[in-house]
Amino acid sequence: MNARTMPPDALAPLETDVAIIGSGFAGLGMAIRLRQAGMTDFMVAEKADSVGGTWRDNHYPGCACDVQSHVYSFSFAPNPRWTRMFARQPEIRAYLEACTQRFGVQRHIRFGHELVSAIYDETRHRWHMLFANGQRWSARVLVSGMGGLSRAAVPDIPGLDTFKGKTFHSQQWDHSYSLEGKRVAVIGTGASAIQFVPQIAPRVAQLDLFQRTPPWIMPKADRAVKPFEQWLFRHLPFTQKMWRAGLYCMLESRAFGFAIHPSLMKTAQKVAVRHLHRQVTDPQLRATLTPDYTMGCKRILISNDYFPAVSRQNVAVITSEIARVEEDAVITTDGVRHPADCLIFGTGFQIADPFPRGVVRGKGGVDIVDTWHNGAHAYLGTTLPGYPNFFMVVGPNTGLGHNSMVYMIESQVEYILRALQTMQRERAAAIEVRPHVERAYNEQIQQKLSRAIWSTGGCKSWYLDPRTGKNTTLWPGFAFRFRQATRSFSMGDYFAYVPAAQTEAGLNAHTARSTQGGASTASAGSASSAASSAEAT
Repeated sequence: MNARTMPPDALAPLETDVAIIGSGFAGLGMAIRLRQAGMTDFMVAEKADSVGGTWRDNHYPGCACDVQSHVYSFSFAPNPRWTRMFARQPEIRAYLEACTQRFGVQRHIRFGHELVSAIYDETRHRWHMLFANGQRWSARVLVSGMGGLSRAAVPDIPGLDTFKGKTFHSQQWDHSYSLEGKRVAVIGTGASAIQFVPQIAPRVAQLDLFQRTPPWIMPKADRAVKPFEQWLFRHLPFTQKMWRAGLYCMLESRAFGFAIHPSLMKTAQKVAVRHLHRQVTDPQLRATLTPDYTMGCKRILISNDYFPAVSRQNVAVITSEIARVEEDAVITTDGVRHPADCLIFGTGFQIADPFPRGVVRGKGGVDIVDTWHNGAHAYLGTTLPGYPNFFMVVGPNTGLGHNSMVYMIESQVEYILRALQTMQRERAAAIEVRPHVERAYNEQIQQKLSRAIWSTGGCKSWYLDPRTGKNTTLWPGFAFRFRQATRSFSMGDYFAYVPAAQTEAGLNAHTARSTQGGASTASAGSASSAASSAEAT
């Protein structure tokens, strides 16, 4: 790796131009594109001992993608050898490992580097990072590729610490623990539980599934990719591009129901109701599994085996609220005692708080947690006032409920790449998005979200910030609109800090000044343009 070392000093940090945190789709996508653009002075900090992000950490039974394989992959690295329409976790992880080798980014990765803190130095315009292994690094640019599915959410249930059986979250699945013949309590009925419950139900003696709100579930159009199809994709690559484009357009059309005309979701809801009625014959169980909110308000799930699994004799769907946990049972508010040998949490992730307190601190030492005390926000989900040279991939309001997140990731990566190239061309030591630009953009986003299904569907979901009720997670419309908004980088949206001098050791002596004049005028137009791109028309 082309990382520079500071003068001999035991306490001096290692230096690099760009530091990327995380090696999932976001971090690897950023690293690969940097190399392709000829920028090789960067490092990738990864807390684990291998790449993969979400697809390394989540390895519970049945773990798979709910977006078709051919669109859930990098556009610059098509995989003609996908074995299923919806790839399973081991195959996606293997794909990311192969991309790491294929594009030569393995030499830039530092495994066992869990970020403890990143603090912005306003004098030198650099980010100073401390990792859990004691290693220190300094970087001019910090890119977070941590994503929203990296921190498990475990509910605070009274008495949980007194439970004497086995306990784990789906993200930390303990494969060494045998579930054969055990009494298992599964808490949560989200995307993870929908996948692992059918896998474990035949093995356990009793499975009590604690459901707070039933999800809408659609049939999963999964199948094996035929050998002939794989041959076509390998030898006639344009066929895979056409297949990918077709899938993208099909998925993109669903934005009409989510964000443009929520009433359209009623039609899709009929398909889900038929799916439920076809697979569940017991009227009482069917009623228990029927949501009371409009489809799309919460994440729509896909499965062909969940309903048959919960219809088994050894499975009970429990809707009473959990009151407490005892040493060998879960007690519900109706006073019923549910004996358990094992508790498994399928309760998702801490989406609203992607960074723990103390990890990211910008100008003046301000913690990003305090900056986001009224909910996470960012310009184009990527940059934030008060945090110069800090970029986020899969930042606030970049999530999708209808298409592939890899498309959004690539859009952000290209935007960041253009930002770095512009900085290099204009010899800017640092850039910081203008507050009024970021504010105007997010006002547009929230206005659009207020009319979408996630706000009008009559439910509470993890899309919404629990403190404010604002949707800080999803992009309000077509994914191609986000691609349009991030297609070009305008320095007019940013303050630029220009160095007074440059030494061979790097950008050491700077006098910061804000670019004035034409840049200030351009910012208003740029912000307006980005905001209009959020209009999903």
